[in-house]
Amino acid sequence: MQELLHGAASVCLYILPAAAVMLTARWLLKIPDELFRKILHFILLGIYIPFLFAFETWWISAAFAAALMLVIYPCLALAGRLPAFSSFVNERKTGEFKNSMVLALSMIVISICICWGWLGDRWLVLAAVYAWGVGDAFAALVGKRFGKHKIHLRFADHHKSVEGSAAMFLCSVASVFTVLLLRGGLGTGSALLIATTAAAVTTAVELCTTGGYDTVTCPTAAMLVILPLVQLLGR
Repeated sequence: MQELLHGAASVCLYILPAAAVMLTARWLLKIPDELFRKILHFILLGIYIPFLFAFETWWISAAFAAALMLVIYPCLALAGRLPAFSSFVNERKTGEFKNSMVLALSMIVISICICWGWLGDRWLVLAAVYAWGVGDAFAALVGKRFGKHKIHLRFADHHKSVEGSAAMFLCSVASVFTVLLLRGGLGTGSALLIATTAAAVTTAVELCTTGGYDTVTCPTAAMLVILPLVQLLGR
């Protein structure tokens, strides 16, 4: 019980002040819509830290994430009925914010169960999720501002650009490489090889994913690459 209370308090002490500051800044400073969306995106990525390091037991962390999802969903469903809320959080379609939160929390549960619960390696949760999360944020920002060359491959989302995908690839390499070095157990060359491979696969999957489901498809693809390569090349 003490572990659950400590972990839950850590998650709440992260997310509540972060959300309060961002919502206040949105109200007072009129942060541009796309920038606001991506700052929220980074806040959501940051929530993985307390889930992974404030808990000592993987199933307690996963269970709390699932419980949090059950609490948040009806609250956001009610808030989503208010036109002012949808406009404030800059939803592109009705229910987007609610669905994104559910997908993100579901991915927390899944990745914790696989990487931490099955393999006993909580750092690989961060590697898989940040392979998508950091790159995706910069892909949107760069693509919106500089994306002049649209991608017209058959299975690609034609709204995406070469510039945005390049930004995603580079940021994914950097984030996965950094996480793997912090984790230890891999040489620099092996960490870079894994990071580059994961970034390439994640960028390709993100390019072909529509409807906001890259929150699930990209980290899953990253896990399918990172987990066996870490087992093969490291310890």
